Amino acid sequence: MIRKLIRKVLELPMGKRRGSKPRVYPLPQHGVRRDQLSSAALRVTNRLQEAGYAAYVVGGAVRDLMLGVSPKDFDVATNATPEQVHHLFRRSRIIGRRFRIVHVMMGPETIEVTTFRGGSVDDTNETGRIMADNSFGSQEEDAHRRDFTVNALFYDPSDETVIDYHHGVKDLHAKKLVMIGQPARRYQEDPVRMLRAVRLAAKLGFEIDEDTKKPIRAHAHLLKKEPPARLFDELLKLLMSGHAYACLKKLREEGLARGVFPLLDAVMDDKGGEDAFLKLSLDSTDARLRADKPISVGFLLATLLWRQLLWRQVDQGWQRRREAGEKSLPALLDAISDVENEQDNDFAIPRRFSVTMREIWTLQARFDSRTGGRPFRFLEQPRFRAAYDFLALRSEAGDVPRELVRWWDEFQRGDEGDRERLVSEAKDSGADEPAKKRRRRRSGGRRKPEGAGESAE
Repeated sequence: MIRKLIRKVLELPMGKRRGSKPRVYPLPQHGVRRDQLSSAALRVTNRLQEAGYAAYVVGGAVRDLMLGVSPKDFDVATNATPEQVHHLFRRSRIIGRRFRIVHVMMGPETIEVTTFRGGSVDDTNETGRIMADNSFGSQEEDAHRRDFTVNALFYDPSDETVIDYHHGVKDLHAKKLVMIGQPARRYQEDPVRMLRAVRLAAKLGFEIDEDTKKPIRAHAHLLKKEPPARLFDELLKLLMSGHAYACLKKLREEGLARGVFPLLDAVMDDKGGEDAFLKLSLDSTDARLRADKPISVGFLLATLLWRQLLWRQVDQGWQRRREAGEKSLPALLDAISDVENEQDNDFAIPRRFSVTMREIWTLQARFDSRTGGRPFRFLEQPRFRAAYDFLALRSEAGDVPRELVRWWDEFQRGDEGDRERLVSEAKDSGADEPAKKRRRRRSGGRRKPEGAGESAE
């Protein structure tokens, strides 16, 4: 018991011993008004406060509002237990095992409500990883349990004040990311905090504090023990942060890329060189996020792995099969299958994403067919638009002729007459001529290209 108490005290930075008073910033000093909150977040905090509980908007939403950025979501912290919160809101559910939280549904929005976490940890493993964490405490204890100082700010909508226990406002103005407590111990408690440090630094344009950064490289190996599904979720957060390429570069700089994410091992250049196709695809994703357009995870993963992994290995097999007389699409399908069997799904990509990714890849071969009824049938394919966008990216990177993209752009936009004209022009120009040259004659055993000798087999 005494040892645990000493550990808690030593974990606190100087000037942050238990019982220290927070600094309270009034509206004129931080500029965040209650009407900047979402209506759902405001309704949740109001109802909790009206019921006699403390309730604050907390974490990234407060940080973003003070930076002049619109938050993607709002989290609420309260002294009410999960059961008490659930009792107040009809459309709510308690989730989580390691730490129980409540999801409150308000219209299309879901507000995550957490009870103030206490200073003790129920269960850790041999590396210091927190396995169970359902102890509740005070607001001050909850602030200490959060990861970075800029994420430990509480906003009270009732009086529009910001409550700061760890100099988070000062670090926010200094654009500095500082870990609360001893960084090495905090990374042992939850190794994913290292990934969050990289993502936030790249996303916000912050510098990682030297003491916060120093233990990262030495503790990177702890991430290998995390469940693949959790690491994949964190990877998606990096890729969909709105600053994806900066995040990947930061991962490499901090020593978190190699050996942690097999998928990133496949796509990132050890020498730090920039790949045009990778950068174009990630910049395109960032642009869609800024425009509040939907993002297809399958499409994003398809762009990541096309040239960096599969294209390098598939291209040779695809070309070899076509030279042997196979048609373009079956040859590509077979080449992809060969590589996928070798990889044995090392990347832990959920099937719902890998299916979309594979469809986008295989449809690339169909863009070569621009005569007869094939273009019209292709246009009806559900994945046509995603495949076309992928083709356009390949063209920007110099992989395919721009003329091919222009033809398909005009074809999908044109009326029936325009499409017939385009198909006729493609036929006259010999667009499918390579396919005709690969026509095989019937013979015993395997078919061979016309005029080819025995060595062609």
